[in-house]
Amino acid sequence: MILTESDIFNATILIVDDQESNISLLEEVLMEAGYTCVTSTMNPQEVCALHDKNRYDLILLDLQMPVMDGFEVMEGLKNIETGSFFPVLVITAQPGHKLRALESGAKDFISKPFDLVEVKTRIRNMLEVRLLYKKIVTYSNELELTVQERTGDLVKANVQLTQEIEERKKAEASLQGTYAEIKCLKERLEEENIYLQQEVARVCNFGDIVGQSSVLSRVFLQVEQVAPMNATVLLTGETGTGKGVVARAIHSSSTRKNRPLITVDCTTLPATLVESELFGRERGAYTGSDTRQVGRFELADGGTIFLDEIGEMPLELQSKLLRVIQDGEFERLGSPRTIKTDVRIIAATNRNLSEEVKNGTFREDLFYRLNVFPISLPPLRQRKEDIPLLVNHFVTKFNTKIGKKIETISKDTMNALQEYHWPGNVRELESVVERAIIITQGNALQVLDRFDTFRKPEESADQEIKALALLEHDHILQVLKKTGWRIEGKSGAAILLGLNASTLRARMRKYGIVRQ
Repeated sequence: MILTESDIFNATILIVDDQESNISLLEEVLMEAGYTCVTSTMNPQEVCALHDKNRYDLILLDLQMPVMDGFEVMEGLKNIETGSFFPVLVITAQPGHKLRALESGAKDFISKPFDLVEVKTRIRNMLEVRLLYKKIVTYSNELELTVQERTGDLVKANVQLTQEIEERKKAEASLQGTYAEIKCLKERLEEENIYLQQEVARVCNFGDIVGQSSVLSRVFLQVEQVAPMNATVLLTGETGTGKGVVARAIHSSSTRKNRPLITVDCTTLPATLVESELFGRERGAYTGSDTRQVGRFELADGGTIFLDEIGEMPLELQSKLLRVIQDGEFERLGSPRTIKTDVRIIAATNRNLSEEVKNGTFREDLFYRLNVFPISLPPLRQRKEDIPLLVNHFVTKFNTKIGKKIETISKDTMNALQEYHWPGNVRELESVVERAIIITQGNALQVLDRFDTFRKPEESADQEIKALALLEHDHILQVLKKTGWRIEGKSGAAILLGLNASTLRARMRKYGIVRQ
């Protein structure tokens, strides 16, 4: 029971939206991705009739439409679609509508404004599940028909057995064999169902983690072990190793996957606003707070909160975080009322928190609370066998994003990429591949970046690390001066360096770079 690419790209899809621009965009994206049976309508009142006639594999349904909204359309579709898998993927810009839509039967949602990569991924995943479900239903119906046919044969045999004892004995033996075959078929179907469910879960939950090296396989195993639990997880590893991707994989494989995953980047929040961002505030809690704000812990209730770069959290706030972990309660700024919350915590850091504890910059009790289930993510230089897989993954991704058709990568280019030590890890590799696709003419990837792939044997590791650090320090300083010390934005230093703004700030702190 295997799906082919032809099965997926020939699936029937109906787009329902009252805005022609949205329909045009989605049709263009789906056609470019290879889907061949895409239709659309701007009239929600005709959706039920269309589905009753055509039985679409997937309906992309906008929730906010005049005359008849998406929730009313779903109620009508429920009278037509009697199976347990409701083939509706809703489109919404309202966070509050997502939960209501899922409770109404929708299997997934697409947020506005559209993230085209997310759109294609969610549609692909849902179609795979939908088509597998249809195959299972077809197989079950065929099995049921076989059982009915064989049962009819057995009834006829029993009638004949009443006439002749000898024939009855033979028929009884045949009946026992038939029951054994039916049992075997039933057990086989149950095993196939379990396998398909595991395959669907694997595709949905680990699709963003690329690699098959032994060190990454250990990470996969740890994710599978801890995901179903509510244990706190601490992700450690260098910048750019994919801690955020692993956090999303843990959440999407957990029992909380239908609740939100709220991400907090501790490096991007000003120290004066960290507390209000995490725990919320009441109107007038401090000068300039004109409105009430719901904190991230409150938003994540029932779900997961991902505290990225937890080592950057101010010491004075660490005790409040410890209280939330221990007691599951907190107060908004300016409010005496205690709020209860049920949140799973995943934290990440590129620092050595044990050393931070010794230095007095991180609470020891908080460290032990966070370090319940540590997962260490390997740097890219320790899993070089994954680099070809990652390069091909990023080439496919940016071919679609940029509109190129890069088809080949020379052996020399791949060797150069594998020899480089990648201080920025997977994030740096992604930037290099994207930059290469932009400049490539033709269908063979051209990488013009210069890597220090050849090292003198007499150079020690310490000398190399110092040299690299000095080069990075000087390069960052030069780019900052060129941009007038602007970090973010289109003309900021982070874009020119191919880094996230938070990563650049962390590097500036590491090297002691301050504005001159």
